[in-house]
Amino acid sequence: MKRYWKYVKPYLSAFILGPIFMIVEVIGEVVLPKLMANIINVGAADRNVGYIIGMGIAMIFTAFLMLLGGVLGAYFGAKAAINFASDLRSDVFDKVQKFSFANLDQFSTGSLVTRLTNDITQVQNLVNMALRMMLRGPGMLIGGLIMAFVMNAQLALVVLVVIPVLALLIGLVIKTAFPKFDIMQKKLDALNSTIQEVLTNVRVIKSFVRGDYEEERFAKANEELKESSLGAFKIVILNMPIMMCMMNITTLGVVWFGGKQILAGTMPVGDLTAFTTYIVQILMSLMMLAMVLLQSSRALASLRRITQVLDTEVDLTDEGCGNPEKTVNSGRVEFRDVTFRYYKESKEAVLSHISFKVESGQILGIIGGTGSGKTTLVQMIPRLYDVDGGEVLVDGVNVKDYSLKNLRDGVGMVLQKNILFSGTIMENLMWGDAEASVDETVAAAKAAQADDFVSSFTQGYETELGQGGVNVSGGQKQRLCIARALLKKPKILILDDSTSAVDTATEAKIRESFTGTLKSTTKIIIAQRITSVMDADQILVLDEGRIVGMGSHEKLLRECGPYQEIYYSQMDKEACAS
Repeated sequence: MKRYWKYVKPYLSAFILGPIFMIVEVIGEVVLPKLMANIINVGAADRNVGYIIGMGIAMIFTAFLMLLGGVLGAYFGAKAAINFASDLRSDVFDKVQKFSFANLDQFSTGSLVTRLTNDITQVQNLVNMALRMMLRGPGMLIGGLIMAFVMNAQLALVVLVVIPVLALLIGLVIKTAFPKFDIMQKKLDALNSTIQEVLTNVRVIKSFVRGDYEEERFAKANEELKESSLGAFKIVILNMPIMMCMMNITTLGVVWFGGKQILAGTMPVGDLTAFTTYIVQILMSLMMLAMVLLQSSRALASLRRITQVLDTEVDLTDEGCGNPEKTVNSGRVEFRDVTFRYYKESKEAVLSHISFKVESGQILGIIGGTGSGKTTLVQMIPRLYDVDGGEVLVDGVNVKDYSLKNLRDGVGMVLQKNILFSGTIMENLMWGDAEASVDETVAAAKAAQADDFVSSFTQGYETELGQGGVNVSGGQKQRLCIARALLKKPKILILDDSTSAVDTATEAKIRESFTGTLKSTTKIIIAQRITSVMDADQILVLDEGRIVGMGSHEKLLRECGPYQEIYYSQMDKEACAS
């Protein structure tokens, strides 16, 4: 638990004051029954009105102190718990932000969402409950037992018989419930993943008329969560009936034996009233402790899941970085006998013995069939993945010797899946450079052939984009993503099939703009269309993770069979289309 001390330390005063004020309330609860007994035994028995009024005022004052203690205890408990959870959530989110792609592959998106929200909320609830009850429960138990034994030791033995039985029953409930809470959180992961997929891909679902199928898939995940939740809470709900049953049995026992003592004249009537209240307090304190333990069993399952994220070893860090201050200057890229596997135990490599060079300012085209390793290859440059064998060098320096920030600052990527964020078009473009002026942003949009359609919108660059850019077309989204990358003014620009939704004329204009705006930038273009890369200084042809051709368009057309096959198949299609 040393790890979590850092979330307690800044709010230590709240963690201390919360329980202290709860003790004030406990003291009041212990004192009130005795005051009531005094009113019955002395004031009522002697018909002493003054004594009754005095005790009544003392009870009112005690009740006021209890109110103050309860309110302040609840306030400081909530303050401590909420701040604890907030800081923990920030650290978990920061850790996820540091994850490499390989780390992210270990968790589903839905699972990470659940851990950042529901799991941390469970821990927050436990901290809040513990601060309010960890001293109140034991305080009521100890105070009630002391007062009970002081008033009537013989009668108090009834409670000592009940407590071990209750403890055993509560222990069995908690032991049975704990593993079920873990299962319940996993089912919640699955439901969140299903919801996320449906909401993200709702347009695809509607276009394929698969709403019924997705409803069934959601219903199944929802049903599984419901069943796992019911399985856990069927056990938990036994706690309250068990406690109430034992409380009633104990109260009946106390009244039975206490009544006999009253009849025998060995116990005042007021003491029996107070004693009964103390018995209820003792059993209620046990109930509080049981609630804390039950919440603990659920929160510990959540805490274990949070710890899994915090304990995940990030495999891409600046540790061992040879030159952390170095930045990318010219953008020269070289692969030396690079091999890569997504899973280290896998026998088949995604990339095998890849070697090539791209000089600063050159254009490298990469072409190949689906699954040939094109995207994986370019992801090695900004270290989204690390190589298993060989080296990737930028400006003659191994990418592992750069700090991740400096390396990625020098690389602009337009990914295969174009992502825009909620906010205005201007805000999205300025991801490339938060300090860019309006003129620079517009210039980047013009180079990406995005200015015309943006200017046609009523709000222009202040047009609000829906989540993921749902209110612009695929081609428009691609051009905005290219503009965002251009605004970054990177030394290396990677376009991963990022003009596939753009017509050939617009694509040609975008490529033409590169000669002016990105003259000294190294450009790496992955494409399905040969027309997108045929003007490149050098073209790589990949097949099953290996380079099967390398050179200019003319050279490959003469010497590379796979390239010839792609070229003539595409040219034939264009001829048929015309």
